[in-house]
Amino acid sequence: GCNPLAETGRSKLQNQRAVLNQQILKAVRLRAGAENLLRATTNNKVREQVLLELSFVNSDLQILKEELEGLNISVEVYQNTEETFSIPLVPLGLKETKEVDFTVALKDFIQEHYSEDSSEYEDEIADLMDLRQACRTPSRDEAGAEMLISYFLQLGYVENRFFPPTRYMGILFTWYDSFTGVPVCQQNLLLEKASILFNIGALYTQIGTRCNRQTKTGLENAVDAFQKAAGVLSYLKETFTHTPSYDMSPAMLNVLVKMMLAQAHECVFEQISLPGIRNEFFTLVKMTQEVAKVGEVYMLVNAAMNQEPVKENIPYSWSKLAQIKSDHYKALAHYFIATILCDHELQSSDDEDQQEKALSQLYDYMPEGLMVLTILKDKVQRKQLGKAHLRKAIVYHEEALRVCGLCKKLRNIDILQEVLTAAHKRSLLKYAQQDKEDDFLSLIQAPDILPKTEHKVEAVAPQFSKVKIKDFFHRLGPLSVFSAKQRWTAPRTVRFRCEAGELGFSLKGGSPVQTYCLDPVCSAALVGLKEGDYIVSVGGVDCKWLGVNEVLEKIKSLGEQPIEIEVISCQDTNASMHNKSATYSVGMQKTYSLICLAMEEDKIDRTKKAPPKLPFLSWGTKNRQKAASTLCLPSAVAASSPIKKKLSPFTLLNTESSLY
Repeated sequence: GCNPLAETGRSKLQNQRAVLNQQILKAVRLRAGAENLLRATTNNKVREQVLLELSFVNSDLQILKEELEGLNISVEVYQNTEETFSIPLVPLGLKETKEVDFTVALKDFIQEHYSEDSSEYEDEIADLMDLRQACRTPSRDEAGAEMLISYFLQLGYVENRFFPPTRYMGILFTWYDSFTGVPVCQQNLLLEKASILFNIGALYTQIGTRCNRQTKTGLENAVDAFQKAAGVLSYLKETFTHTPSYDMSPAMLNVLVKMMLAQAHECVFEQISLPGIRNEFFTLVKMTQEVAKVGEVYMLVNAAMNQEPVKENIPYSWSKLAQIKSDHYKALAHYFIATILCDHELQSSDDEDQQEKALSQLYDYMPEGLMVLTILKDKVQRKQLGKAHLRKAIVYHEEALRVCGLCKKLRNIDILQEVLTAAHKRSLLKYAQQDKEDDFLSLIQAPDILPKTEHKVEAVAPQFSKVKIKDFFHRLGPLSVFSAKQRWTAPRTVRFRCEAGELGFSLKGGSPVQTYCLDPVCSAALVGLKEGDYIVSVGGVDCKWLGVNEVLEKIKSLGEQPIEIEVISCQDTNASMHNKSATYSVGMQKTYSLICLAMEEDKIDRTKKAPPKLPFLSWGTKNRQKAASTLCLPSAVAASSPIKKKLSPFTLLNTESSLY
């Protein structure tokens, strides 16, 4: 990873984000305590003091939230350093996390579950922790993305080797919400995997914004990066459907995917127009539809950002920037078609049918009394419709400038103001060049333009298989056998001699090999070898990864000496293992979050009959409304809540809100 102490603009932003996260955590805890005291006390004087304190804490939280939003819209830091005249693109900030110490938990598990000397695996555990630490500050390039992906894949091995489905390991993972700064703490490794996936997508957005948009290669790389970001976020949404963090909720991820694809569309349009836009009929028709498509996708992004529950948590400036871009690109579409109508009269040498067909594809309908062929031939009607499009373009430009001026964060972005102002002046100049004597007589309204693109922009699914990694804990043995789901006896030493050159048993399987057809009266069976035992070492040499022929060779190499092998036996796990399904949550680890806790204590107090409790974290419909606000207060668990009740392993089975 990058040097965390490096004084780069991006590292400064991430450090500020980490400080804000801690301040938000402190404020949320204060507010939770104040609310608990408010519910518990009946003293009016105390209640007044608590209400006053709550008002101060809520004000502080609102200020902190605005500061965090300011970090999320600090787009200048992430843009390419080359001078450019383009509207800034929006990257995602990386989720922050706390340090995690795997040492004690993994060493204990190796000792207990695999019956091996855990001190021999200290280097592997250190490598895992070093990789995680490096993932907190990845470099903003393809190497940084590969490092995050390698850690995500490594977590798959770690999960299978050390995290059994029927118990938790006591390792607490803490991740901060990228938009609200509120922490989520769980002993569930799936939170770690989901957060790393989010950061992979976020890093791709930062790579995309860093590309030089003044070159063809830079724009191609930007399009590719935003499509990859959309693919990773879409994969996260489909794979982890009940994440306990707002920034990874399905609704929020859906908006982020749309935003990344919209930015990819924007880069595609810039790529087409990079060589310059020729003032030629068919070229302008194509550009009109392409830029109208960009305006349409940003309009859909803006609409999605203003839907509940996303509206409460998405940065306000992001929503306004999507609205500004939608209006800006719609204005450009009307400007292009106005240029077609005002500058290109139908000549005798022109292909009348082709122009009629091309122009008709731009409209869903024509103003009453007008026909495409008539407009092409009639100079007056062409001018009138062209000026109508210019008027509409100017209206869109003025709306974009108005919205930009109303948003405090956006009006401080100089390049955004410059681009919008230049486009507005260009439309005004074009309109001023037209004859004005018929302005009061013309009642034509410019029809909407049909968006269309010849370029396919879609989410690119993550190609995890392209990143090759080696399991840190390879020495434990093949994962198909030596996993956390399997239970084994401790290794037993079996010493025996061959009788007449015969072992008394056969070997089968891949690695490790397994005994079968065991002669019950052979010397090996008499000293403890059992049918189905796995051989893990021969003559003190580890052979977990060896096949049948290799193990037989090692046994033959001992010659007439006594044969010493170590074997393990599989224990019956059917009693404690359950078939996984979409709602599988048996033995789900306890979770803790400052976003939302149990919220039904008032009902319990009134009825004295506790309804079925939801798990601590849920994105189910029952508590989504209560958890919609970024600064929603966590409620204290009432004294009457069934916390003291001892849960059986089957208590959480088939609940509607399993975390993942």
